[in-house]
Amino acid sequence: MRALISVYDKTGIAEFATQLAALGAELVSSGGTAATLRAAGLSVLDVASVTNFPEILDGRVKTLHPAIHAGILARRDSQEHLATLAEHGIVAIDLVVSDLYPFRAEPSIEQIDIGGVALIRAAAKNREFVTIVVDRADYEPVLAEIKLYGAVTEPTRRRLAAVAFGLTATYDAHIAAWLNRQEERLFPARLAVPLERTRDLRYGENPHQQAAFYQLERPGAGYPSIAGLKQLHGPELSFNNLLDVDAAIQVASAFSEPTIALIKHGNPCGLATRPRLLDAYREALAGDPVSAYGGILGANRPLDLETVAAMAKSFVEVMVAPGYAPDALERLAKRARTRVLEAPGNWAEQPSPYQDLDLRRVRGGVLVQTLDFDSPDLGFQVATRAQPTPEQRRDLLFAWKAIRHVKSNAIVLVRDCALLGVGAGQQSRVGAVEIAIGKAGDRAQGAVLASDAYFPFADNVEAAAKGGVSAIIQPGGSIRDAECIDAANAAGLVMVFTGERHFRH
Repeated sequence: MRALISVYDKTGIAEFATQLAALGAELVSSGGTAATLRAAGLSVLDVASVTNFPEILDGRVKTLHPAIHAGILARRDSQEHLATLAEHGIVAIDLVVSDLYPFRAEPSIEQIDIGGVALIRAAAKNREFVTIVVDRADYEPVLAEIKLYGAVTEPTRRRLAAVAFGLTATYDAHIAAWLNRQEERLFPARLAVPLERTRDLRYGENPHQQAAFYQLERPGAGYPSIAGLKQLHGPELSFNNLLDVDAAIQVASAFSEPTIALIKHGNPCGLATRPRLLDAYREALAGDPVSAYGGILGANRPLDLETVAAMAKSFVEVMVAPGYAPDALERLAKRARTRVLEAPGNWAEQPSPYQDLDLRRVRGGVLVQTLDFDSPDLGFQVATRAQPTPEQRRDLLFAWKAIRHVKSNAIVLVRDCALLGVGAGQQSRVGAVEIAIGKAGDRAQGAVLASDAYFPFADNVEAAAKGGVSAIIQPGGSIRDAECIDAANAAGLVMVFTGERHFRH
């Protein structure tokens, strides 16, 4: 058996090669890998000795040679192929161990691997006769089969070939994404999306569905992601848990003041900012304590003991925060059913659209758009005779930040920077208004209302006024804006237009 070994990451390679040699393998290598193997006391045949050609162009060309690739690609069941190898004095290569330059970690032209990709693809193509190993996690399984059977089995070769092509496809996707970003090209003709499985999940949206989490990372994107979450306590996470955790982080991190967000089925059911996190939690819970039970809690500050202690009577399925005080974490360790997650990094950072895109799966394809963030140039046009007080202005801006995270048609009611009622995912906007007011009850008196899209009819304003709302913020832009403004003036309401919409489906 001849094994060609050429790896960038030398971790464990000497130990692996030592066992291969003990099993009778002839080792072929070059450059730094050959030096590592020789330092371990192994006999190594240089690639240059096989090709009878030196490495050139600062190492850019080493293994790109017929003596290497014919040895990998020759079919062992073809007499013609075997005769060609014999005619040219080429020895067949049975095992290829290779990885790729770390382009993902260090994106640059010089980190674009050529020879490694060619080796991997050639060996994976000829999987019937050649074993390709690209992940050091497969070192032991491969050795075990050679020891047991004298060769790597066909099912394992097939699996390893799939792993290899997955690696090269993802690698190329990272390169394409980086180059498109350099050119500020948002929607190329062919969108390559690099995905890497980082977590197996208990199940999907329902127990009969299987699920996993794949990390999407574009070269140069330094902002945090769900892949970086650290689970400190509790049962395994599910598909729905991660969806809601993402929502909780996004909502809480949208505010600069200490904030608690309570999420249920992707929508905030409680949200408040206060100077103390404890008070933010109490106000968020008061928004809808029934819906909050069994929900997800997100905080934009490390959780302290007094805030955690206040949660004693309410079941939180998952909580996520930038950190935890040691005594708070000790208390949480006693809550067996609660998953405790740490989310390091600055989640308030808004990435460039060239770093991240919103991908939505539909049958037979994917819809792609830029991410929806708060506009730095938000309009605030007061359309009514009544002008907002400083308190109303503060609450209107809070409500506008909150509405972006509620599924359309969406309505929220806010007072004193706390969520009082939510109407989410309704087919009728006036229905969403009525639901939000119904949730708020008597607390709706004097509250402000936000709508993610314009009011198509004045009945929305009339319903808000009837419920006790004092001010409204909405995009504007309806053909019936004048009717809505007239209704607001007749009721003595403040109405503000932002000029931007926040649909969320």
